[in-house]
Amino acid sequence: MSTYLLVHGAWHSGECWERVVPLLASAGHRVVAPSLTGHGDTAHLLSPEVGLDTHVDDIVRLITEEDLTEVVLVGHSYAGLVISSVANQVPDRIARLVYLDAMVPEDGESAADVLPVTQDLIDFAVKSDSGWRVPPLPELPPPSGLFGVTDPADAAWLRTMLSDQSVRCLRQTVRLDNPAMNTIPRTHIHCVVGEPEGLARRPVPAIQPNGTPAQVWELATGHDCMITMPVELSGLLLKLG
Repeated sequence: MSTYLLVHGAWHSGECWERVVPLLASAGHRVVAPSLTGHGDTAHLLSPEVGLDTHVDDIVRLITEEDLTEVVLVGHSYAGLVISSVANQVPDRIARLVYLDAMVPEDGESAADVLPVTQDLIDFAVKSDSGWRVPPLPELPPPSGLFGVTDPADAAWLRTMLSDQSVRCLRQTVRLDNPAMNTIPRTHIHCVVGEPEGLARRPVPAIQPNGTPAQVWELATGHDCMITMPVELSGLLLKLG
């Protein structure tokens, strides 16, 4: 039995994994899909002080308090920053990192460094009435849709779980200075349909930090593959457990 810890991206909540959790659990694995501070059941806690460090602390605390080990740590989108920092703090508890259509940072980088278009969101938030709130990205015509979701019913469901993000999440930098984290194998899953212009991802180096060949898989769907292709995504994740 493996433990899958699924970390949602910006603006989302743990509810976005609702279709994936039972598929992994039915295969005999433990699955945890929390909402980060300021989202889901803790949306009322969103404030200018909530940042990347807050979300890293959320996951590290969950892992240590629940005494989770051999964790397959999955980070979607912005959560690529979160899982990287978590692995830096508790590498001995992580069996694998899975970057699910995610930002993959280097030491000292912020979301804006990894994905420069993010700076536009930061500038917009700073100039807004609040000075710190970053609203969810707008829905675009197909095939981009709402975070890659184009089915009207699915998009309506997704809207119910979206909430603002604090600009601090996009400004804070990761600290990746623990050599032990480089021994953790990585898997990259890319969603390759409906990628909006300006959101090109960095190429994955051919060799992982642990010296083994890169493992990169693709799903022919939009960004929120846990909603649009839960069966296919779960199938890939189960290969790692």
